[in-house]
Amino acid sequence: MDALWEAESSAIRWLQGWGEWLSHPLGAVTHLGSQGVLVVLMAAVFWSVHAGIGSRLFVAVIASAVVNNLLKSVFYGSRPYWFDALVTGYSHHGSFGMPSGHSQAAVVAYGYLGAKSGRRSLLWAAVAVIALVAFSRIYLGAHFISDVVVGLLVGGAVLWAVLRYEDRVLAWWRSLDTVRWVSYLLAFALVPCVVATVWQLGVRGGWAVPAEEWIGATPADPAGYTLTGLYTTSGALLGGVLGFTLLYRRGWYSAAGTVTARVARFVLGISVVVLILVVDQVLFRNLAGLPAALAGFAVYGSMAFWAAYGAPELFVRSGLAGRPEAVSGEESGEVGEPEEAPETPERPSGAGEGDRT
Repeated sequence: MDALWEAESSAIRWLQGWGEWLSHPLGAVTHLGSQGVLVVLMAAVFWSVHAGIGSRLFVAVIASAVVNNLLKSVFYGSRPYWFDALVTGYSHHGSFGMPSGHSQAAVVAYGYLGAKSGRRSLLWAAVAVIALVAFSRIYLGAHFISDVVVGLLVGGAVLWAVLRYEDRVLAWWRSLDTVRWVSYLLAFALVPCVVATVWQLGVRGGWAVPAEEWIGATPADPAGYTLTGLYTTSGALLGGVLGFTLLYRRGWYSAAGTVTARVARFVLGISVVVLILVVDQVLFRNLAGLPAALAGFAVYGSMAFWAAYGAPELFVRSGLAGRPEAVSGEESGEVGEPEEAPETPERPSGAGEGDRT
């Protein structure tokens, strides 16, 4: 890979030669593919816009993030400013670079929303955002061109699979009994973590940063940081899907309502998310390696469970939201186990039409 990285480093240095002024707008653009922005976006869609689309968006983006972090944990790819001291790293990261997580996440998140909108203009807007995020990753020195290309391809594959098979997977999931869906969910969340842990601590246990080849500003433990990223996203997948499934069994949740109610739901829900992150920083900020990964799994699992189950149930009980008219997947788009609904369900007070797909 060194020969390819050398050629790509030259291209990145040429791009950065256009002027440092580009780092400011592109530094803002690149956040559109970041974890923080996407967490806020997914929460806003699920809590305040459309619960069905929001839940499916969450599963797609988080599952894609698990795949991305697993690949990073296997490939051990450098970042341009680690490899070449002449490349300026305008955006610093502790994890490995291959494939680009921002680019992959942008394809899945904005591509899904663009496709679901049914509007060609919004679909093209999604394409523009994806292209800008991908270009920003290269210019900012965060990724090699090959990292971005692989990220776009993996993201495209995930997006295609989600759009094509989401209804079938949802029907299959709701056909499972409790023991089976719990077993499958644990497997989906834990197997990637076990595989990456065995790979890093066993097969590649003697790996160290190649100081003679990576002559830039390389972090001390990129393998450990990457492993923590995988545990974090796997925990979020476990907590989120568990929450959606239990919420379905409770009758689901409608994101319809007045503007005031929608804003109140978002403010209340995101306040608890911020509180969980603050507690994480206070209690676990000094952890490293596998302990940090396990803490990340628990913290982000709890945060996702709050977002997927705790917050909607609180909204319903407090009167900020209601149950939808029906609980069928075709109407609400939820993720969950089946439970019998009346043939002519009554419309609960506060329920709306906003969750039909």
